[in-house]
Amino acid sequence: MTDRPVTLAAITGAHGVAGEVRLKLFGESIESLGAHRLFNGGAMQLEKLRSDHKGGAVARFAGVTDRTAAEALRGTTLSVPRSSLPALEEGEFYHADLLGLPVTSDTGTAVGTVIAVENFGASDIIEIKRPDGRSFMVPLTPAAVIGWSDSGLTLSHHYDQP
Repeated sequence: MTDRPVTLAAITGAHGVAGEVRLKLFGESIESLGAHRLFNGGAMQLEKLRSDHKGGAVARFAGVTDRTAAEALRGTTLSVPRSSLPALEEGEFYHADLLGLPVTSDTGTAVGTVIAVENFGASDIIEIKRPDGRSFMVPLTPAAVIGWSDSGLTLSHHYDQP
């Protein structure tokens, strides 16, 4: 895998008047975010982090001392290098590892490229962009995605039609 940035959270707005921000977490837990202190190539240094008890977090970053400065960060994503994430067990992957991978069907037909991984509650879903620009989604299940490697995904031919 390349060492491209992996986004772990996004700032959704200010929290209070002292420079804290609210975070939407994209990782497993607040602990996985808290394992990092520097984000965005060192541009943002985490000083304090706590749960908001609603599935998100509240954080303080160095140099952000008031509500105006915190509010100016709304929409900022917090990324770390892929190499700083914990090693994975056999068969595990980070969603970021799938982005940009080519997708072929089990019959060998080129299907497209993975452009997104979503989860709307039931299971992970990958969005695939076809060469003609149209995209479609398939569940990230063994029945649909029958193989995966660093070089691409293999999709069951039953799922390769939008």
